[in-house]
Amino acid sequence: MNKNNYCVIMAGGVGSRFWPLSRTKKPKQFIDVLGTGRTLIQQTFDRFKGVCPNENFLVVTNEIYVDEVKNQLPEIPVENILAEPSRRNTAPCIAYAAHKIKQKNPLGNIVVTPADHLVIYVDQFQNVINNALTYASENNSLLTIGLKPTRPETGYGYIQICNDCSETAPGINKVKTFTEKPDIEMAKIFVESGEFLWNSGIFIWSVKTILDAMLHLLPDVNGLFDNDGVYYTEKEKDFIDDVYKKVKTVSIDYGVMEKAENVNVLPADFGWSDLGTWSSLYDYSEKVENGNVVSGDNILLYDTQNSIIHVPSNKLVVVHGLKDAIVAESDDLLLISTLKDEQHIRQIVTDIRVEKGEDFV
Repeated sequence: MNKNNYCVIMAGGVGSRFWPLSRTKKPKQFIDVLGTGRTLIQQTFDRFKGVCPNENFLVVTNEIYVDEVKNQLPEIPVENILAEPSRRNTAPCIAYAAHKIKQKNPLGNIVVTPADHLVIYVDQFQNVINNALTYASENNSLLTIGLKPTRPETGYGYIQICNDCSETAPGINKVKTFTEKPDIEMAKIFVESGEFLWNSGIFIWSVKTILDAMLHLLPDVNGLFDNDGVYYTEKEKDFIDDVYKKVKTVSIDYGVMEKAENVNVLPADFGWSDLGTWSSLYDYSEKVENGNVVSGDNILLYDTQNSIIHVPSNKLVVVHGLKDAIVAESDDLLLISTLKDEQHIRQIVTDIRVEKGEDFV
């Protein structure tokens, strides 16, 4: 195992599209949504254990989740749990982690991953990541993983491969464009063209490459975190608290990946989902009679098809006459919706926050 390999797990999101199961006090990355006995962040840690040693894991999360990370991932050193005092999207998160790694190992190679994805074929995944880290260690490249699309998905961003460019290495392509989540018609065009991949949100680069890119493309963000002497000391918390009062909110995609010249993509297929919605959970869950997915010990279904029912085990729940629906209860909050309209859940959560207060989100 390469001691220069580091894994940065981004675990600060709320997962509002998974409401009411995912809430501010305990978002989906800390929940065993698939019933495997391991939460999503624990599964993420498990699949990267074959890539880097435990002491080279860093988790960037909101400060309100630090104790949860400690409890769920006791293998990770406490000083490697990076507490953000506020949410500023992915660029500040990555800048924080990269500068901290640089202080300990300027020759480090980093894979950055969300905490809440699903990977079915872990051996294939580890092979892809190890190959990507080797490439990143030898090349000045900002590398991302692109997944071969299996359907015209509107919930993912897309990466367009530059077909006119020669491969930068076997199996690695130059990126032509990044595209945000398209509508269904555009998604169909993307898939049919064969030029587009799903954007996994997994990035691989060396410490030097990402910090050079941020120095040139996000100098204001990079400059705030560029204080190597403060990391791994008692001054770090106060320093970071001050930085997050000043740093702007910006994603790594918009701030760096869409603007840099040295961006490449490694197409892969290892059974991936970002598990960002109820329908993605439905797709990857075991089905019972009539295509239903059930979580709960006391559920009776009548004339119900292709629906997901996720309720506490201590409640008797009877569902009659539904099709393609979501019935989800958590902490006395109940959602009933059609699967096809689940894109509205994020706006619903915003409305609840405004009209009913933070206690319900």
